[in-house]
Amino acid sequence: MKNKLVIATRKSPLALWQANEVMARLKAIHSGLNVELLTMSTKGDRILDAPLAKIGGKGLFVKELEVALLNGEADIAVHSMKDVPVAFPEGLHLNVIMKREDPRDAFVSNNYASLEDLPDNAVVGTSSMRRQAQLKTKFPKFAFKDLRGNVNTRLKKLDDGEFDAIILASAGLKRLEMEGRITQFIDVETCLPAIGQGAIGIECRQGDTDTEALIAALYDEETNTCLTAERAMNETLNGGCQVPIAGFATLDGDTLSMNGRVAEIDGSNMLYVADTAKVADAKQLGINLANQLLEQGAKAILENAGLHG
Repeated sequence: MKNKLVIATRKSPLALWQANEVMARLKAIHSGLNVELLTMSTKGDRILDAPLAKIGGKGLFVKELEVALLNGEADIAVHSMKDVPVAFPEGLHLNVIMKREDPRDAFVSNNYASLEDLPDNAVVGTSSMRRQAQLKTKFPKFAFKDLRGNVNTRLKKLDDGEFDAIILASAGLKRLEMEGRITQFIDVETCLPAIGQGAIGIECRQGDTDTEALIAALYDEETNTCLTAERAMNETLNGGCQVPIAGFATLDGDTLSMNGRVAEIDGSNMLYVADTAKVADAKQLGINLANQLLEQGAKAILENAGLHG
């Protein structure tokens, strides 16, 4: 088995935390393994003055890393699963999904204790159509403003007074030891998480059995089952990543429960579905929920957003 592994990663603090976490776990499992980081800047990191949906969606955060894998510059790439498109380039696959961190969204504010405490005209920062669409249904008078950049950049914009509040992923703040900045954990009924939110995925070349053997111990069965259902729903909706689609599955014994939503970005209409299935039927559960959403009119909502194929 090989004794050196190169990890492709973005340069943002959160991406580096994830890559370093994978590196530390692999070194703890495999004595004598040499692990290096190949840090890269992706198009999604470089273009910060436009909404993600207008420049190609969250897949822009993974493409350069995938090129490094295909070129043999790196052995694995570490991703936030909510940034990972459903389809992979020929020759690559998602071999490992690690145990999920807190999937909830986080309300962050310096002056208000909760979403409910914000005034009607509050300026709320988020880069996510999913968050905006869901929150608009409950808080229609909020003014949502696009918020891009890494976690530190986003927090600085809040601290500089550009926003009354911002919405971030709880998992990222926890991993960066910034849980103290979370003013309120937003319950999943108010804002259903993104597909794969809170989970880390490891991509590698198909047929690279040495690398697959090295990373196999990081695989988490429960998280993989939940994300199989979530990603199947997204794939059936042809949704991509940066869309007003939410999907979240949980496992209790052998019963998989999942909720799905598609919403107009202005909050004027939100479709809800929920169902359960056995673990063995995880993928079909996601497909079934997507088909229920399509029957309710999801395609028209996604086409209105300019995001459906």
